[in-house]
Amino acid sequence: MKNIYKIASVTLVFAAMIISCTKDDTQFKDFLKDGETVYPGKVLKVTQKAGNLRTGLWFNPSPDPSITKYVVKWNNNTDSMVVNATTHNPLDTIKVIIPNLSEYTYTFTVYSYDAQGNRSIPVEVPNVRVYGSLYQGALLNRPYNATTPYVLNSDGSLLLNFSTPDTINVGTVIRYTNTSNATTEKTLAAKDNSILINDYKAGTDVQYKSSYIPLKGSLDVFAVSDYSTFPKIFSLVQCDKSLFREVRLPNDVNTYESATSISKLWDGSVGPQGYPNIFHSDGSYIAHVLTFDLGRTYNNLAQMEEVGRDCCNNPDKFEVWGINDLTNATTNLRADDSGWKAEAISKGWTLLKEVTRTDDGKAAFKFDLIANPPPVRYIRIRILHTVTGSGYSNMSEVTLWNKQ
Repeated sequence: MKNIYKIASVTLVFAAMIISCTKDDTQFKDFLKDGETVYPGKVLKVTQKAGNLRTGLWFNPSPDPSITKYVVKWNNNTDSMVVNATTHNPLDTIKVIIPNLSEYTYTFTVYSYDAQGNRSIPVEVPNVRVYGSLYQGALLNRPYNATTPYVLNSDGSLLLNFSTPDTINVGTVIRYTNTSNATTEKTLAAKDNSILINDYKAGTDVQYKSSYIPLKGSLDVFAVSDYSTFPKIFSLVQCDKSLFREVRLPNDVNTYESATSISKLWDGSVGPQGYPNIFHSDGSYIAHVLTFDLGRTYNNLAQMEEVGRDCCNNPDKFEVWGINDLTNATTNLRADDSGWKAEAISKGWTLLKEVTRTDDGKAAFKFDLIANPPPVRYIRIRILHTVTGSGYSNMSEVTLWNKQ
């Protein structure tokens, strides 16, 4: 009985194997009934090039010599572009520019085709951002150097200073009026932080507009929509010394003699002068103060230069004060009183500069006054100390400049 069961089992297994092999063979033949599927070689290394409502796809061609064209598809394969295969050298680059796109993020698929219409496996290029007006509208002009936005040189040339730009900045157009009264443009390169303009017309506005690329190697450059105006550029104009007049207020210092009056400070002398071509105080005490009238109101006094005597008694510590109207401006305290400063402020005087010199006080010493000063017509100089430490003070010349 055991042998009979064994023979029966073997017979059943053998029959099953015959049936199984016959079925698989039929299915394989059905699978190959239209011939073997052929996949042409796919493209190599696709690189995106950002653009304005367009994009670029750069890729290395497949070395497969059977390929006759490439097809790029997007929008779920509803849009496509055909590119003929002109090379099969994988070291070459095929450049495809796809126009008329929306400002959106796309996925592109690249296929290779041979002459029989066989198609390669797809090469997807996801997250391809296309740029447009929304991107452009968010761009800002390159910032200027807020600490020193410009330097207006004595020869009339203008140096504009900018801060370090974003890495995608490609340039900034500077628009200005030149000395011939014509609108002119120059370009500040992204690698530069300043630009020199030799033919700037003083007192006119300067505008600037920057350009950017979204990504390195982009197809298109995007300019900021509007120009920005550079901070107001002032030229320094020397105050007219012919208008200066002496003023004497209560407790002002006296002069050594009439020949060494305050008016010596605006007689036009150049360099340290000797006695008696100087202002020379009477030496009664330090600190002391002297006052003079500029002859007109200046709305933006910006700089002052003080020149000492050729030998001695030169101020090395002093204050410059200003006011526009002397009505009720008289101080009652002497300048050496500790309360003088507070009283001066209460009377409407503005401290324009505290000056400390570290030299012998002889040479011309130019300094900036406070930014955005009030209108000023009258100047007071409060001398706190001299190089020699005496009660006398001597000066040769004082010059002031106004921004306009």
